Amino acid sequence: MLVSAIIPTRDRAASVVRAVASALAQSDVEIEVIVVDDGSTDDTEEQLGRFGDRIRYWRREHAGVSAARNHGASVAKGDWLAFLDSDDEWLPDKTRAQLELHRREPALDASQTGELWIRNGVRVNACKHHAKPRGDIFAASLERCLVSPSAVMLRRSTFADAGGFDERLPVCEDYDLWLRLSRRMPFGLVDQPLMIKHGGHADQLSARYWGMDRFRVESLTRLLTGELSDEQRRAAIHVLTAKCRILANGARRRGRDGEAERYEDIAARFGDA
Repeated sequence: MLVSAIIPTRDRAASVVRAVASALAQSDVEIEVIVVDDGSTDDTEEQLGRFGDRIRYWRREHAGVSAARNHGASVAKGDWLAFLDSDDEWLPDKTRAQLELHRREPALDASQTGELWIRNGVRVNACKHHAKPRGDIFAASLERCLVSPSAVMLRRSTFADAGGFDERLPVCEDYDLWLRLSRRMPFGLVDQPLMIKHGGHADQLSARYWGMDRFRVESLTRLLTGELSDEQRRAAIHVLTAKCRILANGARRRGRDGEAERYEDIAARFGDA
């Protein structure tokens, strides 16, 4: 069964080579590696030339990580998609372990694995609140993103039906997609650290944007206009209003009254609902 590994990248010539090598080194899995270059200005293309026709390389004008991932999915040939950020890497058994999980539980359309965290070259332990859930993960995922893109595997048809990543969100696009998926289906978990997440470098998207909850509020506001069970709606409103109040208080302290009023209005609107 073919797995399409989709690697978006921009100006990460050194780390994307490591990511690609880890995808090509997957054991006992038929895999195609798709690299979508989101307008790099470094020597990414030259560095990737060493892989020749072992990878499919697409270069596009800079449009963001969501657009790059979506393009990769649109040209993928595999029944399964597995995303890999260009600063992360997979251990050799990662995709095989997930395929085995999906063979055992054919009703599962998506899964993730455990992960190792490396920050500035040093191994660190994940906090307890980042523990990965399984099954119905919707409520647990409302506060923060508990699914790592580089750990995920999902059916290509499932990704397409969900509409892919929201290209309007510069960050938290993964949080948004996992919520849209998990409101309708369970997530599987291979509870082994089969992916290495590298952090601490300046070009991480999470380091370039302050106030990540701003984007989570945007996602939750749109999510609440869609189909949710009563229980899911109550849980989403609870988290949304709490985030809005925190953001409003922070805006007030900085003298940004208009921004504070906007978040207060959102909290009031959904709180009343």
